[in-house]
Amino acid sequence: MIEILAQVSDVAQDAAHSPEGITGSIQAGLGCLGAAIGVGLVGMKAAEAVGRNPDASGQILVQAIIGMALAEAVAFYSLFL
Repeated sequence: MIEILAQVSDVAQDAAHSPEGITGSIQAGLGCLGAAIGVGLVGMKAAEAVGRNPDASGQILVQAIIGMALAEAVAFYSLFL
């Protein structure tokens, strides 16, 4: 395991000195992963809330869409900034 980590760090150092360098791919990937988890959690909790109170499904839907949009904004920040 330590040998693999040493090889990865050598490759990362070589890539950092090359003209291409290390791009923000890892940061963008983690940001999109966080957004996907956030959207999943919002959807899960919205489904639970509708199951508990079906009469409030319209209001829950509006709040869930707003929450999902805010979570997706994190993905755009990580991709474009």
